Amino acid sequence: MNNGYGSLGLETKFAGFDRETGLKGDCEISGYASVFGAADQGGDVVLKGAYLGSLKALAKGGRAVKMLWQHDPTRPIGVWDEVREDKKGLWVKGRILADVQAGAEALALISAGAIDGLSIGYRTLRAEKDQKGRRLLHEIDIWEVSLVTFPMLPEAKVETEAQADDQLAQELMAGLAAAREELLA
Repeated sequence: MNNGYGSLGLETKFAGFDRETGLKGDCEISGYASVFGAADQGGDVVLKGAYLGSLKALAKGGRAVKMLWQHDPTRPIGVWDEVREDKKGLWVKGRILADVQAGAEALALISAGAIDGLSIGYRTLRAEKDQKGRRLLHEIDIWEVSLVTFPMLPEAKVETEAQADDQLAQELMAGLAAAREELLA
């Protein structure tokens, strides 16, 4: 899908918030902007490892994934403090800036439940078609993650604070179980 990036060859993917807003405090937001192995409404499937090269290059160059409003490059609304690939997908954590007009609008709309989506802006570097006609994305150059009105990938959601705590607890329990098995072996 090409939304407003024209000659740059950039694409966008949408992902939905959970039913809860995903806001922590007044302006912090976190969750999955992309989930591995899930086909979006356009038939694309992002594969594990697709973001690693791009994230490494951004860090090496001292650059960051941008937080935009509705994929509009003239409307940044905050900063992503953390963007990382894990076993589930592309996880993001950032702050919406209430002092920016579009940021204040985004916060009001999220709080009211009117905005419920995330979308990635990227360029496909390496992909192939599978037998079902889906495009398997092996390598992606990620540019931005936007807050949007219409999500394309329902499986990717912004986490609530309770969901983030549950995930951390599950990861700690799995780590402890693995350590126990090693000690007993």
